Formats: sequence, C-alpha cells, structure tokens
Amino acid sequence: MYLQRRNRILRQSPAIRAMVAETILTPSNFIVPLFIDEGSGIKTEIPSMPGIYRMSLDNTVKEVKELWNMGLKSVLLFIKCKDELKDNKGTEALNPQGLMQRSIRAIKDAWPDMLVMTDVALDPFSSYGHDGIVEGSEIVNDATVEVLAQMSVSHAEAGADFVAPSDMMDGRIGAIRAALEGNNFTKTGIMSYSAKYASSFYGPFRDALDSAPGFGDKKTYQMDYANRREAIRETLMDIEEGADIVMVKPALAYLDIIREVKDNVDVPVSAYNISGEYAMIKAAAKMGWLNEDKAILETLTAIKRAGADLIATYFAKDAVRLIS
Repeated sequence: MYLQRRNRILRQSPAIRAMVAETILTPSNFIVPLFIDEGSGIKTEIPSMPGIYRMSLDNTVKEVKELWNMGLKSVLLFIKCKDELKDNKGTEALNPQGLMQRSIRAIKDAWPDMLVMTDVALDPFSSYGHDGIVEGSEIVNDATVEVLAQMSVSHAEAGADFVAPSDMMDGRIGAIRAALEGNNFTKTGIMSYSAKYASSFYGPFRDALDSAPGFGDKKTYQMDYANRREAIRETLMDIEEGADIVMVKPALAYLDIIREVKDNVDVPVSAYNISGEYAMIKAAAKMGWLNEDKAILETLTAIKRAGADLIATYFAKDAVRLIS
C-alpha cells in the first residue's frame, strides 16, 4: 500500500511525540491557591478536596518555601475569616493587621521573590456570604466597589504583587486601578476574574472558606453559563479599565470561552481549574474509574491548549511531579 503522507510517523515513539508536541506544561504556568486560617500548627484537610489543606500562617510559610523549591513561583491567597469578625460591610477586610495582610507580609518576608496574588472579594468577610454589601435582598454594586478598592490598596500596602478581584461587580477594575495609582502603587498588578460564571462546581471551595451565600445565589453578579459573547464584552471592559491579566472561571466546562477570550485580547489569559473540577477527578480516581495522574495531565494540557497562559490549580504540585 502506497501513501504519500503517513501521519502516524510523528506519533510512533515518546521521543517523537515530545519533540512535536504543540502544548507544553511548565511549572511557571501554574498559580497555587492557598487557604489560610488563624492559629498556629494548623493543617486541616478539606473533606471535599482530598489532599488540600487549610493551614495556619506558620505552616503556609513552610508550604510556600516547598512550592518555590519545586519551581512554583506564584500563589493566590484566600483566608478564612472568623465568624465573629464578619459583618455586612467587610470591615475586617480592611484591617491592616487582618489575616490576609499578615499573610502577605509573612510570605514576602520569608520568600521575597514568590509572586503573591490576593483574592479581593467580600464573601469571606460577609455575614451574608455574598461578594458584596447587602441592602434588603439586593447585593449593591457601587458601595461594594468602594470597599473593594480600599481592600486592594490594603493588600498592596502589605506587599501583594497582584490583586485578584473575584467579585464580578461592575466597574471595580477601574476603581481599583484608580485607587492603586492614587496611592502610588504603580507596580501592583490586577488579575481580574473577568469571565466568572455562576457555576455549580464551586461547592468544595465554599466548604474550605465557609463562604456559601446565606440566602439566594450569586446569579445577579456572576455570569450566566449559557452566555459566550458576554464573556468577551466583560473581558474587554476589564482590560480598558486597567486589568493586566484576565481570567476565565471555571475552566473545564468553559474551554470554548478560554479560546474566545484568548483570540480577542492581547494580555495574558488565566483560567481557574476550580475545586469541583479537582474533586471530580479525585473522587473518580478513588473509585478506580480513571488513572488520576493521566487525568491531571490531560486536564491541565487541555486548559492550556484552549488558550490559558496561566492556570490556577490545586493540582499544581502533582503536575510538577508528573512533568518533571
């Protein structure tokens, strides 16, 4: 049989497949989410996220050093606020001695070159579990944006390299950029959750931070998962307002959105491989229904292939182990 072209020639050995691979994962692609709790000596596994822990600050600093030595150079911080410190205005979020601010300083003191990104949203600090200030049954936009801008400045003062607003309030990127500029934080970046969808896959994350909404849902501010063009509009607006990096969240059910965004912007694109996506692979692997290591690499490669330059993922340490 004569064939002019045999495509399988480029697939016949691991060496050849590696040589012609179009998508390559490297440790620098990954952002590591970290959950931080008050106290000391604490390392509590999150039941719905096996292998992921909520740690006190002393153990978090140790973890950051381990990450750096593995080649992971970027962390995204989330804190668990005590219930007695929560209110409707996110007052604790602005506390210069709050857990987030102390965490930023401790990490930068221990490992100055680690890139520290911080979650900017009110839900961990809200008595209602919402990303904004509540009036009646409404999550109000403009008053929330004012607090988010102050929160971002507070994180910058503590030493954050990037603030990462995850709230989906209108106009918050412009307000945050103006506040950072006005306070001379001209080197502080913004990684905006530009296309964050109201997803059913956030459940384990809310377990980690005890931040589930106390009433209703988040569909009046997070995006409708039926919409595609809206994601482009939101993302382009965020770039106009001053975002340095844009994000699509979640990742796996939104690979088409990642590609659409990548094709329409000229800034780095990140994607969040979220808690529910992590938990599904862990659960299926535990049942023996799939090979966990292979599923991790396939998942992360698919997200990067779709167009993500950066991937926030709970699989970061596993991925570095596998690709090395």
